[in-house]
Amino acid sequence: MQELKKFIHLLYHGRAKQAVLFRYALLCFDIVTISFFVASSMVPATPLVLLIDFCIAGVLIVDFVVRLWISESRRGFLFQFMTLADLIVIATLLVPLVLENFAFLRVVRTLRLIRSYRVLTDLRERYKFFARNEQLLQSVLNLFVFIFVFTALVYVFQVRINPGIQTYTDALYFTIATLTTTGFGDITPEGTLGKVLAIFIMVFGVALFLRLVQTIFRPQKANVRCGTCGLTRHDLDAIHCKHCGEVINIETEGA
Repeated sequence: MQELKKFIHLLYHGRAKQAVLFRYALLCFDIVTISFFVASSMVPATPLVLLIDFCIAGVLIVDFVVRLWISESRRGFLFQFMTLADLIVIATLLVPLVLENFAFLRVVRTLRLIRSYRVLTDLRERYKFFARNEQLLQSVLNLFVFIFVFTALVYVFQVRINPGIQTYTDALYFTIATLTTTGFGDITPEGTLGKVLAIFIMVFGVALFLRLVQTIFRPQKANVRCGTCGLTRHDLDAIHCKHCGEVINIETEGA
C-alpha cells in the first residue's frame, strides 16, 4: 500500500516525464469539463446533461480522495482554498436540484483553471519557448481566467431575470463590453443585485482588466538578479542594472 501511495504522490508532484504527462492530462480534463459547463448552460438540464454531470463528479471525487490520501497534512489539505472550491464543485454536480437557488456557487468551477499554473511551471522547466515567454503566457492565462470568472458571475446572477442574458455567450458579450468600457447599452443589468455587480465590474474589473492587458502588450522583462541591489527584472537588452548601475549578464541566443 505504501508503494502505491508513493507512486501516486510522484504522479501528482514528481518531475518525471510520466508525472508531467499525468498533470497535462488533468489540465486537459479541466479544460474539457469547463467547456462542457459553458455549453450545457445553453441547453435545458436534460437527463444526458445530468448524467455527464454525475460522471464528472465521480472523477472529481476520485481525484479529491486520492489527493487527500497522499497529503502529508490532511487537515491542512482540507482547508486549502482549492480544496474547498473542489468540494463545492462536486456538490453542485451531485445535487443540482437542491442547489439550484445557489447557482452562484457554480462559479468556482472556473477556478479549476488555476491548476494550469502548475503545468505552466513544468513547461517552463522543460522547454525554452515557455521559459522565454513565461511572463507573456502567464499574463494571457491570468486574463483568460479573469474574464471567465467575471462572465460566470454575470451569467449566474442574470440568466433567470434578465431577458438580454439567455446564454453564456450573452454574459460574455456583456462582460467584455463593460470591461472595455464600450457600453453599447443593448444589454443592461436587471435588479439591485445586477446593478451592484455591474458597479463592481466597472469600478474594480475595468482597472484589473486594463492592467492585465497592459502586461501582455508591454515589453517583456528578463528575470536576472542583480548581485549588488537584488533587482530581478530588467529590460531584455539591458547591460547595466537601472537601479544601481551594476553590470549584468543576460543570457541570449545570439543574433
